[in-house]
Amino acid sequence: MIKMDGQKTILFVDDEETILEIASEHFQNLGYQVLTAKNGREAVITFEEANHIIDCCFTDINMPEMDGLELAEYLRTYDNTIPVVIMTGYPSLDNTLQTLKNGVVDFLVKPVNLEQMTICLQRVLRERELFIKNILLNKELESKRRLEELNRELVLKVEELRVLNRIMTELMSLTTGSEVLHHIAEMATLITPASHAVFYAVCESSITPFELTGAVQRSKDYSEAQSDEDKVEGEIKNEIFDSALSNLIRDVAVDETPLLIVENANHGLSDRIQSLMGIPLKIREKVFGVLIAVSTIEHQLFSEKDMYYMTFMTQQAAYLVENLALYENIYENLFSTLSALVKTVEARDAYTKEHSNRVKDTAIIIAKAYGCSKEEVDVLDFAGRLHDIGKIGIRDDILLKPGVLTDAEYQKIKEHPLIGESIIGQLGLWDREKKIVRHHHERFDGSGYPDGLQGEEIPILARILSVADAYDAMVSGRAYRKEMSQKDVLETIRSGKDVQFDPHVVDLFLSLQSEGRFEKIYRSSE
Repeated sequence: MIKMDGQKTILFVDDEETILEIASEHFQNLGYQVLTAKNGREAVITFEEANHIIDCCFTDINMPEMDGLELAEYLRTYDNTIPVVIMTGYPSLDNTLQTLKNGVVDFLVKPVNLEQMTICLQRVLRERELFIKNILLNKELESKRRLEELNRELVLKVEELRVLNRIMTELMSLTTGSEVLHHIAEMATLITPASHAVFYAVCESSITPFELTGAVQRSKDYSEAQSDEDKVEGEIKNEIFDSALSNLIRDVAVDETPLLIVENANHGLSDRIQSLMGIPLKIREKVFGVLIAVSTIEHQLFSEKDMYYMTFMTQQAAYLVENLALYENIYENLFSTLSALVKTVEARDAYTKEHSNRVKDTAIIIAKAYGCSKEEVDVLDFAGRLHDIGKIGIRDDILLKPGVLTDAEYQKIKEHPLIGESIIGQLGLWDREKKIVRHHHERFDGSGYPDGLQGEEIPILARILSVADAYDAMVSGRAYRKEMSQKDVLETIRSGKDVQFDPHVVDLFLSLQSEGRFEKIYRSSE
């Protein structure tokens, strides 16, 4: 049934089908949309299927599964503007009182004639419309005031989220603990009225309990001349070592709670300090240091919101410092283990000693000239050292064979990129690096292994590493051949353009080689 614009919907609920049929036909002829149900439970389902949109409900009281009063309570709970009219053939005072408690607007005694129902419907719909309008009118001013208040709150919340997001984003871009501690001092001057911020780290071995690890002064729009501004900053620099400030910092560390001095009075500090905050930075419930922010600008006082930002920032910095320390420790331990495995591989073959380091150093020079980012160079640094780690899974009789390999033996050799990727992948830390290890034997024309990638399908760092690896392999002796002459090596690489190697990488390599950029690497290995 399709509802026309402005058409009212009525729900009739009765366990007598005759009543439903007569009422449905009558009110449909009057232009209403009519829904019917045989009991309260069926009415709830019908109500939900109608997207909870009805304008009035006529219901019997006594019905199986769910009676009319329970249905009235359900509708009232969902939308207290929906009028419910009770129809019953057994009226009683108790029923009448009960219907009033459930929000029923009228009570009709069966048999109910259609004219009586029509008059009742018109009345309750009119009353509902007036009731809704009254609600809207009564709430219009309140809604407007609330909307204005919500807009103000929203603006503040958006600004708060912007600041918190900025704090998180900038902190997550840092890679060392010292960068984090310096950054929070600088950030304090950007997100609060602070003209000066300093981080003190706990130093138990020192006579004084705090050691200055980072300080930032940020220029403000002072009304004084530049010389006066410099004088203010100079006094603050001296003031931060004043005994009064040292005592305040010590109090923050001992109590492990933030300190906010909104107006400098009776604290023994310089008169130029208008406001001061001290926020402890705790790692594993122990104070690691204290972030101090100072405002020297008149009427620029710190607020509770500023303290909230500073506290949030120091908490995030603490998590990051701890995680960086843990990651660096894990990284170093794992990398040391993998490097030991590489040295084990190279120790098996006297001809390949330090091969991985030379390949890594050569590839890094090419990558920097290519314009790779610092992050990409770091990836190449790691992958270059470990690119042949998979050879640990190749038997000595194949790896060290002095003669030509059989097809079966060559297939085994070709497995070492996959073995290397698997070893690195098991650690779950270096996704980009393991891809370089996997693909450093792909060829530009697609005839390489293990995946037969072609052209730019091969990661650029793998293409760079491939040239460096091939160069070192040819200038170094092997169990099955002597080292090649420099002339032959360069001619082989040059002829491999567009076939084995990326032509742009080859051109770059040859240019760097002609400039003598790799001489130090190979001179030191002789």
